[in-house]
Amino acid sequence: MTGELLTDFTGPVATATFNRPAARNAMTWAMYDGLVEFCERVDADPDIRVAVLRGASDRAFVAGTDIRQFAEFDGAADGLAYEQRIEGVISRLERVEVPTVAVVDGYATGGGLTIAAACDLRICTPSARFGLPIARTLGNCVSMATYARLVALLGQTRTLHLIYTAGFVDGEEALRAGLASELVDAGRLDDRLRELCEQLASHAPLTMRVSKTALRRLREHTLPPDDDLLALCYGSADFREGVTSFLEKRKPRWQGR
Repeated sequence: MTGELLTDFTGPVATATFNRPAARNAMTWAMYDGLVEFCERVDADPDIRVAVLRGASDRAFVAGTDIRQFAEFDGAADGLAYEQRIEGVISRLERVEVPTVAVVDGYATGGGLTIAAACDLRICTPSARFGLPIARTLGNCVSMATYARLVALLGQTRTLHLIYTAGFVDGEEALRAGLASELVDAGRLDDRLRELCEQLASHAPLTMRVSKTALRRLREHTLPPDDDLLALCYGSADFREGVTSFLEKRKPRWQGR
């Protein structure tokens, strides 16, 4: 693994740490590829019973994809290819055979929210901040599968409110909404994570594997196509303006086209 994604395999627990604290752990292509490699290693190791994902600092879990990588996009085809690539990573994470736990302390936004939503459990601190502020920043959208994940966790009304307002859900609200599975004080976070991993590692692995697969199949059963929706956003002048304004640190000028 690169220094941007650290991995540790100790006893029954495998841990991947997103390690770009100065950039709030924003994901590079190499980090996405490393996450897939981590998932492959987890499933190939019969001794691993739990997989943990966390950020390198208390500022962020993952603050989305590194926006600089979008500067090279040249139309809808690039956006479609990006979403297909990211969905491949997220789908692989969802299909990890052992329970997966996202530890969210700080921001989990954009792609970070997607990664956390693809995990089975989300432990967060009161300072966690979940958000999908694309209506304010880039003017893009996410895949149909990601919308379905968020609706499964938050419901349609809360999902639309999160996207429309481009706001954030803190740890306490995330717990009330069903996005977080557990809320833990920052000082107890590592101890509680250790306790949870020990508990999961002691339970019947086939029961947990079948249960997570069954729930995923239920959610994916009627998933419609989305290429037209992705092309509409990523092929727009608004998306190009969103990327440019983000990199130039100014407010975007939306035109709706």
